[in-house]
Amino acid sequence: MTNKILISLCATLLLTGCGEYNKVLKSTDYNYKYSYAKKAFEQKKYTQAYTILQDLIPVFKGTDKAEESLYLLGLSYYENKDYVNSGSYFKQYYQHYPKGQYAELAHFYAGYGYYLDSPEAQLDQSETYKAIEELQAFLDYYPKSDKVSIAQNAIFELQDKLVLKELENATLYYNLGNYMGNNYESAVITAKNAIKDYPYSKYKEQLEFLVLKARFKEAEESVDERKEERYRVVIDEYYAFTNDYPDSKDKKEAENIFKIASKHVGEQ
Repeated sequence: MTNKILISLCATLLLTGCGEYNKVLKSTDYNYKYSYAKKAFEQKKYTQAYTILQDLIPVFKGTDKAEESLYLLGLSYYENKDYVNSGSYFKQYYQHYPKGQYAELAHFYAGYGYYLDSPEAQLDQSETYKAIEELQAFLDYYPKSDKVSIAQNAIFELQDKLVLKELENATLYYNLGNYMGNNYESAVITAKNAIKDYPYSKYKEQLEFLVLKARFKEAEESVDERKEERYRVVIDEYYAFTNDYPDSKDKKEAENIFKIASKHVGEQ
């Protein structure tokens, strides 16, 4: 009996809540609707909040509620994990109110939302580039913000994701070998471009070692008249790698590559 009463009470409360929401949607009392939207946001009913706020934005244009309602709209989407829409409204906010009360937070959440929405390295990285751009703009505008370290760490993580994608691309070229062309050279170019663009990435050592391995395989599979020239390049890459990473976990393999290359150019 007690359980039935509780279930009935919950159902009644739910219907009452839905009834009020439907009433708000039909209402032409915009202040009432705005108050309800703010209350819905506080109660974490973000879908209700942004649905109502979207109707109010054009109505409040030019009024004292316009700024706050636009920011709250973006934040409602953000809290609902719809980062594409939230980013759009946050950008709209700081473009319309560059010195507004919420300009700093709008800049930050626009970028951080794109960061949270950034896909795995194997997928298209358009959102990652967008996140880096927004977060860097935030740092440029607000270098003393208490969210600077969060933004910086997010940028480093996003950049590492871009480097990881390039590492995976370079590894794919390496594994293709000489299939339908010199893919070792493509592996080297891809890896070196990633190192140049992101010299402080945590994947730098892996990229440099991949360059060494690709140069070695390229030399190993070359025609005889080009072998010595290419093995000399391998030796140069070996010295560069071991100078940068004297204690590398790949040191033994690198030394073995060096020994083989040395024999082909008369160096012991």
